Amino acid sequence: MKILAIESSALTASVAVCEDDCPIAEMTLQTGNTHSDTLLPMAEQLLAHAGMTVQDIDLFAVPIGPGSFTGIRIGVSLIKGLAFDSGTPCVGTSSLEGMTYNLRGFQGILCPVMDARRNQLYNALFRFEGDKLIRLTEDRLIPAIELAAELVAYGEPVILTGEGSGILQKASPDTITYIIPSPLMATQNAVSVAQLALRMYREGQAVSDSELLPVYLRPSQAERERSERLAETGSAQ
Repeated sequence: MKILAIESSALTASVAVCEDDCPIAEMTLQTGNTHSDTLLPMAEQLLAHAGMTVQDIDLFAVPIGPGSFTGIRIGVSLIKGLAFDSGTPCVGTSSLEGMTYNLRGFQGILCPVMDARRNQLYNALFRFEGDKLIRLTEDRLIPAIELAAELVAYGEPVILTGEGSGILQKASPDTITYIIPSPLMATQNAVSVAQLALRMYREGQAVSDSELLPVYLRPSQAERERSERLAETGSAQ
């Protein structure tokens, strides 16, 4: 099965083409350019270098959240556009669960964290039992200090990855032992998205392009600001 996967949930832009769980071609950029400028040209170049077209793809994959509102929307929209009217199945993955696929071989609590602003983190906890990934919590929005307290209770080494790592470390007591993977393993990438998507496809979790939708754990900034303005207006009356 040929899989085209995109990762755009954070600062990294990544595209991969895989044959089942083996990467054929992969491109990752951390240039600071917007995903709307980079992802489609990356996908087109990667397919060309792999000697393929969109019609050769059997499965499309993209994180649907949590993460950057803009990044998630761009990634999902691009995959919907590529898969439009072709009948090719799509899989929407958890950006947090995809990050753990870089961490095979680590023993302990797997703790991917993404900066959700206001000293909060997008997080879920996992561990590997052999080759099987075990989910310990659902994807969630959690204050850094609460997550630190939860990790203390586990009493195990914590493999920490993601752009929110520094925020969690600042909120953590010295009793937590953090293991920090190399930058290559800590960077979000589309190969991990493809590998997770393949497992989900085999479990019957594929959808059509029209059914592929973002999942947000909090309102957007614009929605929050509107609610705050309405609350202030109401209190002034």
